[in-house]
Amino acid sequence: MKLRLQVILAQAGVCSRRKAAEHIAAGRVIVDNKIVTEKGLKFDPAHNRILFDAVPLPPPEQKIYLLLNKPRGYVTTLKDPQGRPIVTSLIPDISQRVFPVGRLDYDTEGALLLTNDGDLTQRILHPSNEVNKTYRAVVAGNPGRFQLKLLAAGIELEGRKTAPARLRVIAGANKTTTVEITIHEGRKRQVRKMFAAIGHRVISLKRIAYGKLKLGSLPTGKYRFLTRKDIKLIF
Repeated sequence: MKLRLQVILAQAGVCSRRKAAEHIAAGRVIVDNKIVTEKGLKFDPAHNRILFDAVPLPPPEQKIYLLLNKPRGYVTTLKDPQGRPIVTSLIPDISQRVFPVGRLDYDTEGALLLTNDGDLTQRILHPSNEVNKTYRAVVAGNPGRFQLKLLAAGIELEGRKTAPARLRVIAGANKTTTVEITIHEGRKRQVRKMFAAIGHRVISLKRIAYGKLKLGSLPTGKYRFLTRKDIKLIF
């Protein structure tokens, strides 16, 4: 696949895209035995021989996309100073270095994307794209219709109103209610805070979908590879 030369240099770890433009203009990049000084030109790193300061670039890293059913008790960071388990310890047979897309709280389980594709990560996390995330929350008590409408319309949290949400009651009992909630924001512990704001503590929380990409029957602690078709379901 053809990419802008700045992007190829950045993905190879040579420098940032902005710095790459300077290096290209300075004549430090050679493509197929010719010095390239014009930025914006596109090449295929799998077919064009690209050198930086006379050193060939490493072959492009294969993009990898995983959907993990994160258990409770794991953090979505690559290192934890407190020594808590990290999600990448659940994928020991994956040799590529991947990172979580966004976060899922320590005490929350469910769907978590991991990838080495920075561009896709940015698309998913950028607020303007409004990627929906669906959660299944078991909450204390029985929130009424009016309370759920408040959440659906948007409720003020820490001085800022939440975006509209979709809510659906799945099951109810004497002491708990199971609610499915879909939001596109990514504030820290947002779903828990939303229910706390209407007086109903979240007992357990599980993310079950990104857009139309569903967790399905994937067992807890296991992962599966995603295809391009799967990725399209997110948006």
